[in-house]
Amino acid sequence: MNILGLNAYHGDAAACLVQNGQLIAAVEEERFTRVKHWAGFPSQSIRYCLQAGGITAQELNHIAVSFNPKANFHRKLLFTLQQRPSLSSLRDRFRKQRKSVSIQEELAQACNCSPEKITATIHNLEHHSTHLAQSFFVSPFSQAAILSVDGMGDFASTVLAAGRDNELEYFSRTYFPHSLGYLYNAITLYLGFPKYGDEYKVMGLAAYGEPEYLEAFRRIVYSKGDGLELNLDYFTHHKQGISMKWDRGEPIVKPFHSQELEKMLGKMRHPEAELTSKHQNIAASLQAVTEEIIFYLLNRLYNRFPSENLCLGGGVAMNSVVNGKISQNTPFNNIYVPPGAADSGTAIGAAFYVSQQTLQQPRNFILDSAAWGCEFSEQECWQALQKYNLPVQTLEKQELCDRVVDELCQGKVVGWFQGRMEFGARALGNRSILADPRRADMRDIINSKIKLREQFRPFAPSILEEFVGEYFQTSESAPFMERVLTIRPEKRELIPAITHIDGTGRLQTVNRETNPLYWDLINTFAQRTGIPMLLNTSFNENEPIVCSPEEAISCFLRTDMDILVLGSYYLTKKMLPLSTNPTEVFLELIDSSAK
Repeated sequence: MNILGLNAYHGDAAACLVQNGQLIAAVEEERFTRVKHWAGFPSQSIRYCLQAGGITAQELNHIAVSFNPKANFHRKLLFTLQQRPSLSSLRDRFRKQRKSVSIQEELAQACNCSPEKITATIHNLEHHSTHLAQSFFVSPFSQAAILSVDGMGDFASTVLAAGRDNELEYFSRTYFPHSLGYLYNAITLYLGFPKYGDEYKVMGLAAYGEPEYLEAFRRIVYSKGDGLELNLDYFTHHKQGISMKWDRGEPIVKPFHSQELEKMLGKMRHPEAELTSKHQNIAASLQAVTEEIIFYLLNRLYNRFPSENLCLGGGVAMNSVVNGKISQNTPFNNIYVPPGAADSGTAIGAAFYVSQQTLQQPRNFILDSAAWGCEFSEQECWQALQKYNLPVQTLEKQELCDRVVDELCQGKVVGWFQGRMEFGARALGNRSILADPRRADMRDIINSKIKLREQFRPFAPSILEEFVGEYFQTSESAPFMERVLTIRPEKRELIPAITHIDGTGRLQTVNRETNPLYWDLINTFAQRTGIPMLLNTSFNENEPIVCSPEEAISCFLRTDMDILVLGSYYLTKKMLPLSTNPTEVFLELIDSSAK
């Protein structure tokens, strides 16, 4: 049984393949197009997934798409009659709906075959149902409460539900135009972070401020019944729609707050303007009210379905600060947030919805790893290095770990490229940049010389699972960097590079079975230093996480990264001949890619 799952014609386009109830491959299209949050049809992702599964498009039994133009139709009609939205916003919706009917033709074109040869049944699924399916059907729980919260999908923003074995039960929905995700997006744009997906920057900025404007935000958003409402005086999307560009490129979203918001909070910040304490306090207030609403929803959900287990999905489930506080503010003890909980993950959710709910196949898979993307052989890594005459050393596993730890202890920054690429927004030890968490200056070094990003942005600790309780005020695992948790006060001075200003860290626990090489590397560092963790950030520089060896080499050469490890191959900037100009090699890589 071959099921292809798709998130198409939307930001974070992605594909996955499920065979006989097992996830075989999953990848976002941005990793191939090299455009962050790429929107459109995930042609290259589909080709990769089919190749990983050893099948052709003709052998697919089902195609599951995380978009259903018929979902919540009566709500859409009622809203249109009552609010009379602009013609341009209606055209945008109809354009996307027309695209959804061309799945078969697009798939045939992507796979170089005629449409009539694709005989798979196509399932258009409600957006939030796929979020629910991804968070529950691949979780370790046989029953759990489920919350899906994001911007908007198929006219709904929030769903309270439960899962039992192969069934989803829906309790309530919050419909357009009311959305906690839209609120966070609107304030992100207001604060001068214009890129699609920049909400995580505001989450990081919030730690520097105080919730001075919390009462103001409580007038902007408030809980109601099993959902929430926005005070629409502060927004324009319910009348004018949201100006978005989705067509085969980087999604672009324009501000949609009203002048009333600027009367309350002040003039919108220009992206190049200074970030002041006022902006920090607005971010802190937004984060605080978001937490209040989420905890309210979760406590209402618990009243509906009193389980110890909770599954989270949707873009707001990427708010790792909220996630880290759930067990202290709700009755839920066991929390599962899958990798790629935002819209890319709906590809996985769509496939498992069909597998579990529609076909009632037995549940025999738990998503305990994010490594479902492309993998490159030692030979492919070698060929990429030799193509540009880069001198390397080949090292056995323990020698490689020892050498990398030597460099880390000297303050060097390492690009670490191993195994299958991770699915989702976070690198977890396969496509990572690594550094010594003990160095107080390391965060500024990486932000300014490698990542080229804002100085307030924090980095995550990758810690051996066995030592979590010694460094954090929890003993729970967090394998996908899905929670920000409090670092024990007596440990903070030991690991300043990964300790955020509020004494927290976005935790990634490393399990020896799921990522043995990364575990060995951290363990080697622990034996040398007594600290069982490394600073970990994604292997990229204002671009999608690197996919191929060539992209890793390019990032290494154009930044101030010190060491590159591709599989067993080890390269330092010092090993380059004096006659080698890293910039020239980088430009040659770009020229080669263009050809």
